[in-house]
Amino acid sequence: MSSHSKITFKEHHIIIKHLLRWTILVVPVSLVIGSMIAFFLWLLNTAIHFRFNHNWLLFLLPLAGLLIHFIYQWIGKSAEKGNNLIMEQIHQEGGGVPKRMAPIILLTTVMTHLFGGSAGREGTAVQIGGSIAAMFGDWFKLKGLDMRMLLTAGVAAGFGAVFGTPLTGAIFAMEVLTIGRIQYDALLPALIAAVIGDMTVAAWNVQHTHYHIDNLVHVPFVMSDLFHTDVLLLGKVIIASAAFGLASFLFAGMVHEIKTICISIFKHSWMIPVFGGLVIIGLFFLQGKPDYLSLGVDAEYPGAITVPSAFHTGGADTWSWLWKTIYTTITLGTGFKGGEVTPLFYIGATLGNTLSGILNAPVSLFAALGFIAVFAGATNTPLACTVMGIELFGGEHTLLFAIACFTAYFFSGHSGIYSAQRIAIPKIFDDHVADDASLSEAMKRRGYIHQKLRKYKLPFKKKENG
Repeated sequence: MSSHSKITFKEHHIIIKHLLRWTILVVPVSLVIGSMIAFFLWLLNTAIHFRFNHNWLLFLLPLAGLLIHFIYQWIGKSAEKGNNLIMEQIHQEGGGVPKRMAPIILLTTVMTHLFGGSAGREGTAVQIGGSIAAMFGDWFKLKGLDMRMLLTAGVAAGFGAVFGTPLTGAIFAMEVLTIGRIQYDALLPALIAAVIGDMTVAAWNVQHTHYHIDNLVHVPFVMSDLFHTDVLLLGKVIIASAAFGLASFLFAGMVHEIKTICISIFKHSWMIPVFGGLVIIGLFFLQGKPDYLSLGVDAEYPGAITVPSAFHTGGADTWSWLWKTIYTTITLGTGFKGGEVTPLFYIGATLGNTLSGILNAPVSLFAALGFIAVFAGATNTPLACTVMGIELFGGEHTLLFAIACFTAYFFSGHSGIYSAQRIAIPKIFDDHVADDASLSEAMKRRGYIHQKLRKYKLPFKKKENG
């Protein structure tokens, strides 16, 4: 046997050992995560429908917020950083992800939805996945790169299981860490984890919501099942996708600003969730309907505006997307728990419904594009969201999915719902974006530069002395 053949054989022997090792490590972790996600989805669905039948629970939302606050004060501690803590640990190993994160986020998310708070479920799934992966990592005595890879796999399992999109879960877990760069070192564990997690949820007979894009008419040129060449439709998609990116920017900015303003206004931190709960109750009375409370997937009454209803003509009001943005950013910005992604689906689908009427475009197609593109802009994961479009809606409109997600990604700017994301390759090269800076650092620097610019725009200000 030649030396080249020996080297090749040795390399493939190492590859097989790597595959077997990570399969053995990831499968039990993913089975537990998938089972926990299945329990969480069942419990969440039960809580939401219980509130549907007991509307008075909304008036206890301020008390629920107060209890959530003290749960994290007493026993949550570092777990309150949520998804950002997991991302920080993947970037650079530190204090670790606490085991209590999973049960606490599960309990507090269900409480938020039970009493009518507008939130999602992705954040809970990711934290459950990260917490369980960290627990197994400690048991397996993993350190350094191995622990970071297992945490990434836990994120993939949680995300893939909660939405029934395993390939998206695997790509999301690698893409979300760093803007402009996908970290492929955890590709194998992430993919195995996401598939096993999703299969486990299916084995528990927990069903996911199904969406459908109607067949397009008057599309004159179709090169294949994947690519349309209707130039007018492409132009409409690009215009709508820019709006989807701006909606992402608005959402991320509002959550950050609401947190900042509340901290500056209220002397005692426990007052913030009480205030948030009262505002949500006030918005409910102002609107006169419960459409923007809770998850927004199941209809509380016939004709309610939901994510599925947005795929049909007349299934959303003109400003449904803005109302959901307001409800959700207040809920999350004042300390209630859950996730952002399902509300982002709601915002995107209803905005797509509205824009389809303005642009004279297919309703269900634009609802689907908004569904994935607003999510792409808010999380800075255009590739994962393109794949999500394929997994949820089929591959017929792959090109349009990619155009929508990547356009929204650029128009959302250097903003996002995960402040711990690192910036490897900036979307644009500007003074406030430094190499390997986190989103939170970039936003702080942007604010500092804007203050300096405002200062230097006043050259004729009179000096006090002389």
